[in-house]
Amino acid sequence: MTRQWTPGETDDDLQAIARTERLVVALDFDGTASPLVPDPMAARALPEVATQVARLAALPNTVVAYVSGRSLHDLRIITEHDDDSVIVLAGSHGAQYWFPGEGEADATGEATAEGAREALWDAARPIIERYEGAEFEPKTFGMGVHTRRAERDVEEQVFAEIDALVAERFPHWRRRAGHRVLEFSSRTEGKDTAMAALREKFDATGILFAGDDVTDEDGIRVLGAGDLGVRVGPGESHAALRVENPQQMAQLLETLADERAAAQE
Repeated sequence: MTRQWTPGETDDDLQAIARTERLVVALDFDGTASPLVPDPMAARALPEVATQVARLAALPNTVVAYVSGRSLHDLRIITEHDDDSVIVLAGSHGAQYWFPGEGEADATGEATAEGAREALWDAARPIIERYEGAEFEPKTFGMGVHTRRAERDVEEQVFAEIDALVAERFPHWRRRAGHRVLEFSSRTEGKDTAMAALREKFDATGILFAGDDVTDEDGIRVLGAGDLGVRVGPGESHAALRVENPQQMAQLLETLADERAAAQE
């Protein structure tokens, strides 16, 4: 059962993850580190989140990663990430990675059939452009349709048309629906893949993963003993803890940083 976390309270699971030997703090970006905004590329981490991310990343045996459905290129822009960053990035739901001191990792898995992505873009764009408030997002392995500026009935109509298009021409592509977004990918990786990759890469003894959307549940669901899942906002979840919004997420990260720093003294 998911428990509501109250800022300032003592939580046994949060204290335990703060004391784990090698910690990975993995955060979804949109709706978790950043509020949801009408223009997806205008998203930026709340200053109070960025402060705590920097504090955690500076602690010994502590890695911080942003794990997002955004393509790696776009994720680097919205996280204001440069080549000297100490923050790990996992983009495209765990199909792309950037590691400090190494840069972008070589792609693994099956390649998308040549021209398939562009064929989808060419077919989808005219549909999306007919609907006011709907926006097309090109992705490394597919595409997304954002409807944060659209009315709900418009969202239903454009999603239905895009679903029909993909079902007819790209039936094996993975479908994901989130907060005011529908996306398709030729790759099958999810955030569960990212959790496994981060655990192996950093030999993590504990992972804290926080997210706000249904796609984040893929990652939360595979967390095990010694890990901690955090759900941001409403909705059913396998997470142990829930916070109300990114502002409370910043407070939880501050508590985590305080307790981990104290445990390492």
